Amino acid sequence: MLLTPLPELPGVSYVMPVLNEEGYLESAVRTILAQDYAGEKQIVLALGPSNDRTDEIALKLAAEDPRVSLVPNPERDIPIGLNLAIAASVHPVVVRVDAHSELTPDYTSRGIEALRREGAANVGGVMRAGGRSPVQRAIAAGYNSPYGLGGGAYHGDGTPGPAESAYLGIFRREAIDAAGGYDPIIRRGEDWELNLRIRREGGLVWFEPALGVTYWPRASFRDLAKQFFATGAWRAVLTKRHPRETPWRFYAPGTLVLGLALSLIVLVLQLCGVLPLQGAAAWWSIVHATPLLYIAAVLFACTRLPDLQGVRERLLGLWAIITMHLSWGTGFLYGVVGGAGRTVDKSRM
Repeated sequence: MLLTPLPELPGVSYVMPVLNEEGYLESAVRTILAQDYAGEKQIVLALGPSNDRTDEIALKLAAEDPRVSLVPNPERDIPIGLNLAIAASVHPVVVRVDAHSELTPDYTSRGIEALRREGAANVGGVMRAGGRSPVQRAIAAGYNSPYGLGGGAYHGDGTPGPAESAYLGIFRREAIDAAGGYDPIIRRGEDWELNLRIRREGGLVWFEPALGVTYWPRASFRDLAKQFFATGAWRAVLTKRHPRETPWRFYAPGTLVLGLALSLIVLVLQLCGVLPLQGAAAWWSIVHATPLLYIAAVLFACTRLPDLQGVRERLLGLWAIITMHLSWGTGFLYGVVGGAGRTVDKSRM
């Protein structure tokens, strides 16, 4: 992918899909406006059909600052909103932002420096989840732990280098255009899928750990389960589309759920006398190793969760990890069997 050189202070367009974000939107927008960057800034909010005060807050922000503009996103889906916001933006650098995210003041300047230095098509940094309530802090600890969400480089500090994907992303507009934008059909995992196409076009996706973003995760286990079920279902779709590019870690939660389900079925059959507990057929009992090993693993992970204090907080962290694993894995199996269909993240609706 051949990219034209960036000017010294390229204009930056920040694009944000928004739906039911009255508790987070204003803070997210103000951290963007406060970026320590001298170049031109534009914020485009793609407004989904919210049923709280989100639209009122967005209208107030746009009235206060001409750099904030609004576009409607009646379909509510994230990739559609991102494409609408990008189409309404004007600058050569496009920064994806989220209403649940807050950028460090030097995020933009450091990101553009990395774009220029590496000749990258997209640059991403570290997602550091934070929490305001005990449950949200526990969920954030799961996000920040390799035993919880784990996986991509952007969940840990790591070292700079080429990456599979990027959290949010500071893009060259040329790279987005060359890849064809976000796939409007993919309702979760859209970042990974777009970065895959950028890499296939020869673009470099770069991880820059000096970039920091605070992310405010869901604040209840119910909403976390909804979010992760949808994510797992769409990950299954992406796995079937791109089996060669799918890392092994994406199969782990689904395999875990299958193992736990098989153990439960065998236990019921053994208790009913259908399968013997002794003799030649007792080898079925080996499947019970799955829940035993999993319990041991999550108990160990619970002791390693960052930023949690006391027994109660660690137990909440334990439940957060289990919710992540089982919801994601169940969604993945659902997606493997029947596809994701119209499955969406209903946690903000």
